[in-house]
Amino acid sequence: MNKRWLLVLTAVVGLGLLSVPLFVRRPAPKATTADANPLADVPELRSADAPKCQAGKGSKLDFVLKDRNGADVHLTDYRGKVVLVNFWATWCGPCKVEIPDFVQLYSEYKDRGFVILGVLSQDKPTKDVLETFVSENKMDYPIFAADEKFEGAFGELWALPTTFLIDRQGSVCAQQVGPASKDDVVRSLKSLL
Repeated sequence: MNKRWLLVLTAVVGLGLLSVPLFVRRPAPKATTADANPLADVPELRSADAPKCQAGKGSKLDFVLKDRNGADVHLTDYRGKVVLVNFWATWCGPCKVEIPDFVQLYSEYKDRGFVILGVLSQDKPTKDVLETFVSENKMDYPIFAADEKFEGAFGELWALPTTFLIDRQGSVCAQQVGPASKDDVVRSLKSLL
């Protein structure tokens, strides 16, 4: 009997030791250069403080992206406006949660020099699927397909949705990983309009 319990105990301990690496929390990879995440010090939209735009962290609009019809659009056409860049995907549940707030924000503030650029990221839906999604969600703001250079200008995108608020001079003023609420955006937006 003692041998059987010793064998069972040995087996349990052995299995326990084998499973330890599965539960060890590994630290997030650290950036090796300052350029790995150029926006690491940009405040979140959720911050109670007015955004402090990062001089020299701008020029995020010096790109040409394809709109949802495949036409080239120069993002420099939006310079002089306050721009909310939202990286999203049709399969992203949290993205679907924030879209109604963005539709409402765009409607309320577009006449005051505000624009939302919805940038489809990590997703390649057919044109019909995209058009149905945009229509069902009443997304009347500009929608673009992401490219690697444009995404890279904002650093590593770890999750969707990810949102950036850019001032009239092209500097990034706030960011949000995860869904952004209307209140989050308005808090930062008011000081920029």
